[in-house]
Amino acid sequence: MEPQAVVVAAVEDMFFSTKIEAAARRAGVTLKLVIDEKQLEESLNNSAPSLIIIDLNSRTCDPIGSIRRIKANASLARIHMIGFFSHVQVELEQAARSAGCDQILARSAFSARLQAILSACGGR
Repeated sequence: MEPQAVVVAAVEDMFFSTKIEAAARRAGVTLKLVIDEKQLEESLNNSAPSLIIIDLNSRTCDPIGSIRRIKANASLARIHMIGFFSHVQVELEQAARSAGCDQILARSAFSARLQAILSACGGR
């Protein structure tokens, strides 16, 4: 039996956390939800996930700093990272892109594509 893909999601919003958990179960991926930088760092030290999802509006995770640190780490840099944000925050989108975030989606697009994203990660 093939091991499940692991996805780390740095999301403090309960609505999105619940939505991501449900989609992860349906996709057959193991989800590690973290709400702050310390938990994010610990989860990445324990194992390299297949995907990192980060809420670019997080107040507890320093999303731009976290993206920079992850992409600067040779053992983590190749992990695909998706950030989501409020579509009106063009400067935040540009900052995330400059920091190295691989894919940046507005919250609505992230919600609409979440199941497909996690299913692709899990191979279903």
